[in-house]
Amino acid sequence: MANQDQFFRALGTRVRDIRKKRGFSQEDMLSFGFSTRHWQQVEAGRPITVTTLLRICEVFETPISKLVNGLDKNGVYEKVNFDVVMRRKGGRKR
Repeated sequence: MANQDQFFRALGTRVRDIRKKRGFSQEDMLSFGFSTRHWQQVEAGRPITVTTLLRICEVFETPISKLVNGLDKNGVYEKVNFDVVMRRKGGRKR
């Protein structure tokens, strides 16, 4: 099962690193149509929409694959005991 909090924190860190490498401040992101508050939330690891992800890729001229590649290696996926999940959902073990 995916740990979304972990994924979005890692994504926020990566976006911040790319922004800094490109020499932009958070305030500079206003010129690309982001509010300062929204950009701060992205970098803080708050969940974002696919639309926002696409906008970020457009601003940094980078493909989505490069932006998210490897983020799943940072403990995003947790092992799930499917017997427990099935019992909670009222399902049967086959």
